[in-house]
Amino acid sequence: MDSVPSDPAQRSRGLPVAVKILVAGGFGAGKTTMVGSVSEIRPLRTEESLTQESVGVDDISGVERKTTTTVAMDFGRITISDDLVLYLFGTPGQDRFWFVWDELAIGAIGAVVLADTRRLADCFPSVDYFERRGTPFIVAVNCFEGACWYEPDEVRLALDLDPHVPLLLCDARQRESGKQALIALVEHVLRILANRREAVEV
Repeated sequence: MDSVPSDPAQRSRGLPVAVKILVAGGFGAGKTTMVGSVSEIRPLRTEESLTQESVGVDDISGVERKTTTTVAMDFGRITISDDLVLYLFGTPGQDRFWFVWDELAIGAIGAVVLADTRRLADCFPSVDYFERRGTPFIVAVNCFEGACWYEPDEVRLALDLDPHVPLLLCDARQRESGKQALIALVEHVLRILANRREAVEV
């Protein structure tokens, strides 16, 4: 697992620590929306229109109204506090663009996996990917209007998540909701680091 960067010279100058976070999940789960809603800068997007060429390639069942897709990444930035800035990288959702993930994951301290209850199985690859890499992650269930409502424990059971993996509900359209998900991830990463330090000291 990549650790939270700690630059003594940077801290001594009162500069914030910058960390990299991934926003992942299935096609149409709300990754571009979340990065855009929380970013304090104009987000970089690499969206292209869905065309007839994608028919039979991209599965849009459950998200039929979606007209664009991310082909490389989304990028945004949010200042959490005076000493912490998060750089957000949204991953592409379709299988054919997963080769980008390894590059995007380099240097990331953790990930927010967005889950869509209309297509819950779509976030399995994200969960498996970060588990294999040993990258800390949380699951944020994006509450879409008109989607079936499930209790967090039901979603946790369906995804077969380890008990220590945080799961919460969010609205990717709302800045504060997305920000709370990011804070939950940072706190999760810090807990893991603290536990590892304690284990080493013992």
